[in-house]
Amino acid sequence: MSVAFIFPGQGTQSSGMLHHLLDHPAAIRTLDEISEALHFDVRDLDNERCLEFTDAVQLALFAAGVATARALIAEGVRPAAVAGLSVGAFAAAVTAGVLELRDGVELVSLRAKEMAKLYPTGYGLSAIVGLTECQVEAIVRAITSEQTPVFVGNINAPRQIVVAGSNPAMDRVLDEALRQGAGKAVRLHVSVPSHCPLLQPVADLLGKRISAMNLTAPQMTYVGNVNARAMRTKELVAHDLVNSIAHGVRWHDATTVLQELGCNLFFEMPPGHTLSDLANENLSGVNSVPVKAAVLSRVLRLAQQEEANT
Repeated sequence: MSVAFIFPGQGTQSSGMLHHLLDHPAAIRTLDEISEALHFDVRDLDNERCLEFTDAVQLALFAAGVATARALIAEGVRPAAVAGLSVGAFAAAVTAGVLELRDGVELVSLRAKEMAKLYPTGYGLSAIVGLTECQVEAIVRAITSEQTPVFVGNINAPRQIVVAGSNPAMDRVLDEALRQGAGKAVRLHVSVPSHCPLLQPVADLLGKRISAMNLTAPQMTYVGNVNARAMRTKELVAHDLVNSIAHGVRWHDATTVLQELGCNLFFEMPPGHTLSDLANENLSGVNSVPVKAAVLSRVLRLAQQEEANT
C-alpha cells in the first residue's frame, strides 16, 4: 500500500490558486525559484484576467503542483509513483526528479505559447459524460472533416470522454452525444485543441528542446499519459512529455495502473478536486484526497497511517 501524487491539467485553474497554497517554506521557495526562472513573480498569474490565457494557466498549474508536492515531501510524505494529466505531467516529471525545475518551467512555457500561437481562436475542448469511448469515437468519425476537424482526446473515466477540435465540429458532436443519451455534454474552459494530431508541430518543438536538456532517471515511478504505462527511465518519460500533446490522454488507465502498482492513497495537487472525484468514483479501494491548506494535518495523518501499514 503506497501513496501516489496526481497533478491536474488545464481546466481546473481558479482565481487566487497560487495565493491559497500551503504556507510552507518548501512551497514558498519553489514559487520563488520559478519566478526567478521566469523573470517575474509567478504569483501574478493567478488572477482572472491572466487566467484567460493558455500560457498563464499552464504555468500557474505547474507551479501549484510542484510547490505543493515539494512541501509534502519536506514533511515526510514519500510518493511511490506520480502521474499528471496533460500539463500536470510536467509537474510530475519534476517531482520525480527527471526534469530540473528550470527546465520544467521552460518546457511548459514553450508548450503553452506554441499551442496558443498555433490555434489562437476557434478551437478547444469539450467533455461528454454518459457515453463510452466507442460511442464517442463513432460520433466523431461521422462528423470530423478536413475543414472542421474533431478528435477523441482524453479518456478520463469509462464514461467521461473529452473531445478536441474546431468549435463548429465540437458543437455538432455535443448535440449528437446528447441525442444518443449523454447525461452531460459541455464545452470546457480551454481555448486550445489539446491532445490531438492538430498539435503535432508543438510536439516536434518540444522534442527538439528536451533532447538538449540534462535529464535524470526518475526517483519514483512515473505513469504516462499516452499509453498509461509505468515508466522508470528518463527516455520513456521524455517521450511521454513530448508526445502527449498530440495524442489522447488515457487518464483512467493511468490511475488504474497506479492502483495496480499498490498505490491506494492518492494526493491530488491543487487546485480543485476533479482528479480525486474521478478516482473515488471509478477505482474501488482507492482514497483520493485534494491537498489544501485547510486539510494539511489530515493529509499528513493519512500518509503516516499508510506508511505504518506498508
